[in-house]
Amino acid sequence: MSQLSESTAWHLGGETVNSRLLVGTALYPSPAIMLESIDASGTEVVTVSLRRQSPGSKGGESFWELLKDKHLKVLPNTAGCRNAKEAITTAHMAREIFNTPWIKLEVIGDDFTLQPDPFGLVEAAKALIKEGFEVFPYMTEDFMVAQKLVDAGCRILMPWAAPIGTGKGPMNLYALKLLRARLPQVQLIADAGIGLPSHASQVMEIGFDGVLLNSAIALAEHPPQMAQAFAQAVEAGRLAYLAGPMPQRDMAQPSTPVLGTPFWHQTSQKAGQSV
Repeated sequence: MSQLSESTAWHLGGETVNSRLLVGTALYPSPAIMLESIDASGTEVVTVSLRRQSPGSKGGESFWELLKDKHLKVLPNTAGCRNAKEAITTAHMAREIFNTPWIKLEVIGDDFTLQPDPFGLVEAAKALIKEGFEVFPYMTEDFMVAQKLVDAGCRILMPWAAPIGTGKGPMNLYALKLLRARLPQVQLIADAGIGLPSHASQVMEIGFDGVLLNSAIALAEHPPQMAQAFAQAVEAGRLAYLAGPMPQRDMAQPSTPVLGTPFWHQTSQKAGQSV
């Protein structure tokens, strides 16, 4: 196995996947472009909103058939739920439709920022974990909320980089680093607010385990090309994290060693003069 392959092989929620990039399935100009983008991203996990499936009318049946042909792992979500009860009910329907214990748990608390409700989120996570779900909770970067979710039994957390759909990139990198440092045993997947491949690479470089994207690919001028760019950025960030970045310094240091350099050159280098 190559060093790059080692950097991407990943045990996620009881499954093994090779890509650390998860991709959403909404907002694409057409189903054909969505499928082309999924292929270009190299992802093995896609998120699907249960609302799109319209379980009562089977309105999303053709859409679901498209994804089944790709043999992808599906991470259904509870997008649009406003309280724990709604989210739990939606999770039950998702498990029945998609035949998976995975659920991306969303309990939205504010319609303006789409910020999750931490109280409803923890309440729903506790209930669903007791029922055997593998819960992927969408949350802010708040450490105490993260700790409550871990105490409830979550093995995976999905903190936002910025509010959903903004594309602003990591707005509080310090808090994201803190989550990584305080919760080394938990899988961290950056979710929401990432707009550029450099944003994805940035969170991977600090030790996040994966990245989930939708709008940044679907709303790009050329979604398949952007999907490929994100795939490469996620791999680069992971490899950089494993390689161990150099420490930052406050003072400049010469990159050329002075050992073996004539003493008169060393003297002029120390004095900051050219020779």
